[in-house]
Amino acid sequence: MDLNLKGKSALVCGSTQGIGKAIAEELANLGCSVTLCARNESKMEEVKGSLFHGSGQNHQLLVADFAKPAELKSTIEEHLQQGNQYHILINNTGGPPGGQAIDADLEAFRIAFNQHLICNQILAQACVPAMKEAGYGRIINVISTSVKMPIQGLGVSNTIRGAVANWSKTLANELGQFGITVNNVLPGATSTQRLSSIIENKATKTGKSVEEVETEMKSEIPARRFASADEVAAAAAFLASPAAGYINGINVPVDGGRTGCL
Repeated sequence: MDLNLKGKSALVCGSTQGIGKAIAEELANLGCSVTLCARNESKMEEVKGSLFHGSGQNHQLLVADFAKPAELKSTIEEHLQQGNQYHILINNTGGPPGGQAIDADLEAFRIAFNQHLICNQILAQACVPAMKEAGYGRIINVISTSVKMPIQGLGVSNTIRGAVANWSKTLANELGQFGITVNNVLPGATSTQRLSSIIENKATKTGKSVEEVETEMKSEIPARRFASADEVAAAAAFLASPAAGYINGINVPVDGGRTGCL
């Protein structure tokens, strides 16, 4: 099975921590040159220094703020004009705050739509021409199992993630003929800072302890544990590889079996 990414390059968003960082590390381990993309330059420098480079990779940084789509557009265009091209695009950014959809401010929907769908579109439009030229492209969106079953208490996230999933499927249909695949990785409860925040907020609202909330959440997962970021990264890295060239337009849950549908 061909998992070798030597000679390939990847743009990995949200790569200073959690799932994004784990994906960057896994792609580098497979020989890929990785460009980290996030707001915090100092944190990216730390991650870059830890990436495997034994295959002669050239790892880089790209400072960008997904809260400012117009700036992201100019940043990525300038970056590509300098001769950078990508075979792999990992769209990954932090999810919106929790809460019921009916209570959400309209601005919360606009912000989430910009940070997820609009920024994904900006990066895809920027990267696809080089993918077409190479005859090899992988666009992988890290979203949520909520695209299969909405998650209670994540109203804005459920809404926006669903939009991203349908955008992704549409792109898969349009780009498959060029050797470009577009797929979604759907993490379940994963041991990251975001999950810790969700657990703490739920404990505060319910009056339960953090330990009680964790136990309840794990009881809903057939694996009876949370995922590690590395386990989600493994799925993304496989989809990025040559071995996954005929897998296109799908959602891949990495959730320990929690999602209650096929």
